[in-house]
Order: sequence, then structure tokens, then C-alpha cells
Amino acid sequence: MNNYINEMMESVNFIKDKVKKIPKIAIVLGSGLGSLADDIKNKVIINYKDIPNFPVSTVVGHKGELIFGTLDKIPVIAMNGRFHYYEGYDLQKVTYPIRIFKLLGIETIILTNAAGGINENFKKGDLMIIRDQLSFFAESVLRGPNMEEFGERFIDMSNLYNKEYINILKDVMNDIIGEYKEGVYAYMKGPTYETPAEIKALKILGADAVGMSTVPEAVVAHHSSIKVVGISCITNMAAGVTNEILTHEDVKKTALKAEENFKKIVKEFIKRI
Repeated sequence: MNNYINEMMESVNFIKDKVKKIPKIAIVLGSGLGSLADDIKNKVIINYKDIPNFPVSTVVGHKGELIFGTLDKIPVIAMNGRFHYYEGYDLQKVTYPIRIFKLLGIETIILTNAAGGINENFKKGDLMIIRDQLSFFAESVLRGPNMEEFGERFIDMSNLYNKEYINILKDVMNDIIGEYKEGVYAYMKGPTYETPAEIKALKILGADAVGMSTVPEAVVAHHSSIKVVGISCITNMAAGVTNEILTHEDVKKTALKAEENFKKIVKEFIKRI
């Protein structure tokens, strides 16, 4: 464990040498939502591959860079590209950047993703506020020795997605697009899309959307006392909800269509918190 802490401090010290002032807000950009990074001003860009001990993105469309700068004059860090269990990383490595954020002093994290819609009231291109999550089909990211430096062994999960932030996000969405959608996000390990039978089971369990990311990051952020808010872009309807063949290209295309509203919502949200 001490070796892991030492590795993280190497990453932290490298970043601090490159960036004069560390923001308090971090944004993780999901598939097809990376264009928000283009709106960041006064950028300092650090490629993941240059940061000691940092993992490297392998998914098409994930650039693999940390971007420091301002969104409408508010300092932020953006992760343009994240890590997934299905890439072959263990969950400790998947969530490595979140631990780094904590050590840098991040207080709020906005987690975004592309997700399949299970709720039949949703349509492609909708933006869903994540109210809660399902993740018991995957091992816990906190499995193993507890990292006391970050948080307690057993943590309450009833306010995992910060309720105050959810209410702010509802107001923001109402003001910008005239409505909001919210729901439960189900985490599946991937890389295969879910079968119709799996989607049927998830629907019975209360899931509104499904994806292959976000949940490990949310748990580690919460364990580290970072406030969490989540937004899913519904890029496709899940298997069995429609008869469409699911492809990653279609996911990215739908996310691009939703990007303007997505960017407006994130910018306004960070102004209000």
C-alpha cells in the first residue's frame, strides 16, 4: 500500500510542476462528449502517457489527456478520456485518476458517460441526471485493504450522488432545455453490450440506463469525500428495448448531436455550485 501511495505522489508532484493553480472542480468526459474540452480557455494539457504511473486510454474517441484551464472563467480539470475495466485494467488503475484528484485538492467531480436507455420514456439524445446506481454485478472498487488516507472502511452510500447538486442540475436543465430526466444508472463490465435478457433483468431491478463506466469512479470519489454529480447521455436504446444493432460509432454520433445542450448545462451548473 505504501508503494501505491508513493506512485500516486509521483503523479501528483509531476502535475503540480506543470500547473500553477489547481482547480477545485474536475470533469470526466464520456464517449462522444469530449468537445467540451475545446471550450476550455488558458489550457495546460498533459498527456496521460507523460504522467508517471498514469494509465493510458485505449478506447477510440478518448484522447487521453488532462486539461487544466477555465470554463467561463471558472477553473476546472477535464479528463478527456477515461479508463474502463474491460480494457484490462484492474479497478484500482481504472480509478487511479480519482485518487490523484483527491490528492490535488479536488472537491467536486462531474462524471459523464454515454449510456444505453432502458427506460422507455427516454429517447436517443436525452441527458439523464444520475440519481443512483446499480453495481452489484461487478466487484467492488474498494475491495482489498482499505486506504485509510482517503476514507473509512465502510461508507454510507445513500448520498453517493449529491442531492444538493442533483437539485441544482434539475433547475439548470429546466432553464436550458425546458425539462430534465433523472434515473438509476446500471454498471456492467463490458466490453459486450448487454443481452436483451440482461436488460430485462436490469429494468426489473429499477435501472433506467446502462453503461460500462462511472460507477467505480463515483464510489472512489465518494470514499474520498469528493462531491459527485453524474450525467448520462442516452446514445442508444438498450438491447431488447428496440431492434437496432448497437455500435460504438452510433454511440459517438448521438453524443455529438447532444453536445451543445450538454456543454451549456455543464457550464451553467459549475456557475451555480
